[in-house]
Amino acid sequence: MEIFERFLEELPLIEEKIGYAFLDKNLLIQAFVHRSFLNEHRSLVKEHNERLEFLGDSVLGLIVAEFLFLQLPGHPEGELSRLRSQFVEASMCSYLTGKLDLAPYVLLGKGERMNDGRGRVTILADLLEALLAAIYLDGGLEAARTFFLTHFGQDLGSSLQEPGKNWKARLQDWAQKHHKTTPIYQVLSETGPDHSKVFRVAALIDEGILGEGEGMSKKLAEQAAAEAAMRKLEEKSG
Repeated sequence: MEIFERFLEELPLIEEKIGYAFLDKNLLIQAFVHRSFLNEHRSLVKEHNERLEFLGDSVLGLIVAEFLFLQLPGHPEGELSRLRSQFVEASMCSYLTGKLDLAPYVLLGKGERMNDGRGRVTILADLLEALLAAIYLDGGLEAARTFFLTHFGQDLGSSLQEPGKNWKARLQDWAQKHHKTTPIYQVLSETGPDHSKVFRVAALIDEGILGEGEGMSKKLAEQAAAEAAMRKLEEKSG
């Protein structure tokens, strides 16, 4: 109860961080409700954010596809599809959510809080999609587009200037320069059926986790983890 009351008091601060004031505050609240919190507090909230996440995935895909279409005239469909996949995958979404410092506000159940769920890549990525959907439902596509491009348009533009970046190589160079060692990649989990597995991998240096990422193969997950790590390091140094 106390956690939820404190969250409600902080809604104006959340709106200030995202730069959007909701007409329907219930949509904003739902965007931050994880399934684990609903399971423990059904008297406080009626729905978790997974339906919003479902819609937000499409909203995000449309905004990014439109951005790429307009910014890269003449580029073939295959290249645009590859870039869109790069921009909407979990580690990128998690990184973008981290830029807004929204993780402390996610409503989690006790077990997820004890397992440091607020730092989990998938939870933060899902939050961004849910928030995009909430803004879309509250203010329309233009509001969702404005929110996303205002906060993250520069990140998309920078990525376009550095296509195909080898994040593992960059992280290895950084680790050797600053720690005289090389990164280690550890598989944290494997989910899904054999024909469609999703791997979650952590990039570690000196036994400390610098970044986590997901992918349909271990190699893709390692690249995503290295990217998350390098973006954090660049943000700290920048």
